[in-house]
Amino acid sequence: MSLTAGRILMLNGTSSSGKTTIVRALQSRLAELWLEMGIDRFAYALPGRVRGEPTWPLLFPYVPIPGAPEGAFAIETTLLGERFVSAVHVTAVTLAKRGLNVIVDHVMLEARWFDECRRLWSPYSPLYVRVSCPRDVLLQRERARGDRTIGQAGAQFDLIQAWEESDVDVDTSRLSVEEAVDRIVLALDTMGPG
Repeated sequence: MSLTAGRILMLNGTSSSGKTTIVRALQSRLAELWLEMGIDRFAYALPGRVRGEPTWPLLFPYVPIPGAPEGAFAIETTLLGERFVSAVHVTAVTLAKRGLNVIVDHVMLEARWFDECRRLWSPYSPLYVRVSCPRDVLLQRERARGDRTIGQAGAQFDLIQAWEESDVDVDTSRLSVEEAVDRIVLALDTMGPG
């Protein structure tokens, strides 16, 4: 049995930028089946604690920034965190290789992560989308949601804003979900498979 390879679409944005909402709208709109996966999906598969310690800091510890406003922190990546992220990237390849289209919901904190994606995903017609909005909007959304670590979006903001490798940029403070999806669908259609 010969399989037609799937495609990979990555949405890269901070926490609270609107990626999940866009993913759901894309899945409803696109004619073909698209499987959503990514950092959060993998994180939900982790136990809350390992050997009595919270799991997330074992992968991505939050490190206070000296001299910064109270509560400000940077996000570091441990060796285990690197392996975790690389597993997300390889899983997307495995799914696409088996003929499934994949939407990867990502927070691209390290340039080397994108280098790995570009190398691994090139046979699968990847489309890279940056999902952004102004810092003040992110912080407001983060507080309103009540289910996020306060400061996480701010810690991710500059890294995502500096990302220049996108094929499509959508600012969720200026575009409706439908308008953002229109841009992404147009780019998918324009690029076409392979």
